Amino acid sequence: MGKVHNIAVIPGDGTGPEVVAEGIKVLNAVSKKLGFTLKYNEYDLGGERYMRTGETLPDSILTELKQYDAIYLGAIGHPDVKPGILEKEILLRTRFELDQYINLRPVKLYEGVETPLKNKGPEEIDFVVVRENTEGLYAGAGGVLKKGTKDEVAIQESINTRKGVERCIRFAFEYTQKRNKDRKLTLCGKTNVLTYAFNLWERTFYEVAKEYPDIKTEYVHVDATCMWMVKNPEWFDVIVTDNMFGDIITDLGAMIQGGMGIACGGNINPTGVSMFEPIGGSAPKYTGKNVINPLAAILAGAMMLEFINEKKGADIIEKAVQKAVKEKIKSLDAGKMGMGTKEVGDLIVKYVNK
Repeated sequence: MGKVHNIAVIPGDGTGPEVVAEGIKVLNAVSKKLGFTLKYNEYDLGGERYMRTGETLPDSILTELKQYDAIYLGAIGHPDVKPGILEKEILLRTRFELDQYINLRPVKLYEGVETPLKNKGPEEIDFVVVRENTEGLYAGAGGVLKKGTKDEVAIQESINTRKGVERCIRFAFEYTQKRNKDRKLTLCGKTNVLTYAFNLWERTFYEVAKEYPDIKTEYVHVDATCMWMVKNPEWFDVIVTDNMFGDIITDLGAMIQGGMGIACGGNINPTGVSMFEPIGGSAPKYTGKNVINPLAAILAGAMMLEFINEKKGADIIEKAVQKAVKEKIKSLDAGKMGMGTKEVGDLIVKYVNK
């Protein structure tokens, strides 16, 4: 009898429930194949609940989420709810309260997937971004003075603690060792302008580097990082950066790997509960039409398996997705895949079972 893993499921808004359903379909196939068990408990969090009850994330549910082995998320975002409410009260609060201090984003191009980068292929586009996930400009520090007047002042503060910076950097070094590809870690920042914050980042980076003599290190400004991600993505193995820059460069990474339809990520607490999700939003205009691409959610499920120590299952799912995009799926864009959302899920299950 294999191990039992308890998974909290938050299908969320829009097409979130549709892609999560396909992800669970695939997860169930691989767990049955390998003999472990996934027990799911679904939570009604998102725009519909907020409009119905005024609740975003009740304290009682947050307490329950801390007891699971992992959280599987669809998407949060509703067209009838003011932007920022659900994101701040559900997504950011979950990351902060569960101390998911790493956002981990693989940027990997699969054979058969188109990239907008000329003369680049799977060999050149294969790196990982480690983003600090609970500090920086997203910590919510700041305020407004004289709001609504011509003298209005808005202040948003970037919070960077030695503890927060060091644990993110240390995770990145450990991950670079484990990944064992080029064994190179790049610090992405802006030391020439953000002199206080990135002086801390740079000093900490090179201090921690002394403990990892087998890892090559380099520093690159964030603007140069964006340029080289487009011109020479093969230069990168693992990139570590702060919250804001990580948010920006991972979206660029999603585009060069083929689009939001295949980009997944994890909000990681290495010693606690982590949350895994497709990078794309809730795409409400496609809700219920069976046209949304579920591959990002399926790969997020694979990523979840890796972090709950079911690495073999994760590898099986990734190989099934690779086979599908190479042989059967025509496009990653919604409505252009050559098959529906459910049919893509069935295809991946078919390949998992082979």
